[in-house]
Amino acid sequence: MTLLEGKTILITGVLTDDSLAWRAAEHARAAGATLVLTGFGRGLALTRRVARKLDLEAEVLELDVTDPAQPPAVAATVAQRYGRLDGLVHAIGFAPASALGNGMLGVGWDDVATTLQVSAFSLKVLAEAFLPLFERAGGGSIVGLDFDASVAWPAYDWMGVAKAALEGLARYLARDLGPRNVRVNLVAAGPVRTVAARSIPGFDRWEDTWGERAPLGWDVRADGDAVGRACVALLSDLFPRTTGEIVHVDGGHHAVGA
Repeated sequence: MTLLEGKTILITGVLTDDSLAWRAAEHARAAGATLVLTGFGRGLALTRRVARKLDLEAEVLELDVTDPAQPPAVAATVAQRYGRLDGLVHAIGFAPASALGNGMLGVGWDDVATTLQVSAFSLKVLAEAFLPLFERAGGGSIVGLDFDASVAWPAYDWMGVAKAALEGLARYLARDLGPRNVRVNLVAAGPVRTVAARSIPGFDRWEDTWGERAPLGWDVRADGDAVGRACVALLSDLFPRTTGEIVHVDGGHHAVGA
């Protein structure tokens, strides 16, 4: 029996076959999961296309986390078609151009609010919407994709603040959802060459130095695969008493000094 056999897993943020969400979906499917993927707007067509292209057997639903009506509607659809939900991968992040690469000053609240709403608050939105389906399953696992927020990074700016909010929120959700047997953990990935990463000014600086500093090394093209495997492990029953945790999949970069 494979790790996710009999489990229904919802994965957000699958846009292209180089995305971390795709790596999680690919490994979850190989581990036996029934998959539901979500996208929205123009990205919805990309999600459907990549699912067809790679022959991934998964239903694709529209889910805009900034629309208060959509998360409950998607939860209702999942409940009707699958009856329960065992796991959820939060791979949602967005920052307007002004919030990246320009420092912290001079950025207006509207752009900051968008960054925080989409990249952090959405974790709470999804947890709340899908909690009844987790309870039908007797519990479950929420896994969010993170980038280490313990330090300030070049050019990451307000997205770094959003990741810090995501980390704090995950701990509080772990506290609140633990009594319902729902685990909430994050995977802090090293830099991977994805469409989202390429939108960050100066991303090439991380590409050039990360692998040299990481004790296990790091390949920005290939090591997204390790991130997907970590997501599957946390979605499975291998960590039944682990919640509120940040699992670093970065070659060990976070553990060493300059």
